[in-house]
Amino acid sequence: MIAIETRGLTRRFGKVIAVDDLNLRVPSASLFGLIGSNGAGKTTTLRMLAGLLQPTSGEIVLNGQVANHDWREMRRQIGYMPDFFGVYEDMLVWEYLDFFARCYDLPVARRRRVTDELLELVDLAEKRDAYVQTLSRGMRQRLCLAHALVHDPQVLLLDEPASGLDPRARVEMRELLRELGAMGKTIVVSSHILMELAELCDSVGIIEKGRMVTSGRLDEITRHVQQERTLRLKVISDPSQAEAALRDQPGVGQIYEVDGYLEVAFLGEEEATADLLAALVARGIKLVSFGEVSSDLEEVFLRLTKGEVA
Repeated sequence: MIAIETRGLTRRFGKVIAVDDLNLRVPSASLFGLIGSNGAGKTTTLRMLAGLLQPTSGEIVLNGQVANHDWREMRRQIGYMPDFFGVYEDMLVWEYLDFFARCYDLPVARRRRVTDELLELVDLAEKRDAYVQTLSRGMRQRLCLAHALVHDPQVLLLDEPASGLDPRARVEMRELLRELGAMGKTIVVSSHILMELAELCDSVGIIEKGRMVTSGRLDEITRHVQQERTLRLKVISDPSQAEAALRDQPGVGQIYEVDGYLEVAFLGEEEATADLLAALVARGIKLVSFGEVSSDLEEVFLRLTKGEVA
């Protein structure tokens, strides 16, 4: 099932087109990374998906329902965490969450339970009675994520959730998002920290100048960019024999020796890769390891946004 779909989504600010004919599909219970440089249209896209900004044209479909001008009920399906957030610093941590739970008309007993559960989830239970102003930036980020979860939405829209965090806080945020994904939430994360998205997301979309350059699983996007796989092999037999065996196989290109491994440019899909492995074993090549080298997301992003790939 598709949780989020946009059809020709466009937003203009005067003569400036911030989002241009954007078509996006995010499967339910997936973690989708929205990648783009500053000014690419990520925040504008998320604000439209959250119902905070009216599109100039196009449609937004959430869980099969087309969004119209009445977002009151639709917003109950969505939790939104902006890149710049405001907190009420003179509130206690539990009061902050309780305040927003009241905004969603949660009854008293449920508010108490939800507040305690969310503080446990974001690892702030020990800060329950602390003032918000005493929290570190990382703790405030986690508190604002708890705020976005207070009404138990199925869709989470997170705009640069790790922005400004130190390495430890980024790891904590990443693990928290993985936990939410395991709970079945559909999560859209915008970020420019590319390697974290590569480790975290099921699929990604690359947006540039308001247009979707490409979207899909990272391995599929990488294959489209590179047109060939890079295989890495480690052999305990004579490397020259392995090279000779490789050169006899269809689809094999350049072969390099790197730090005791053989790296092979290979033009072929998964079945052809499996056939190559079988052929090497049949030739008596003793393999310790055999696998595909993952491409760097940063390299893929730069090539696509520079227009190197059609």
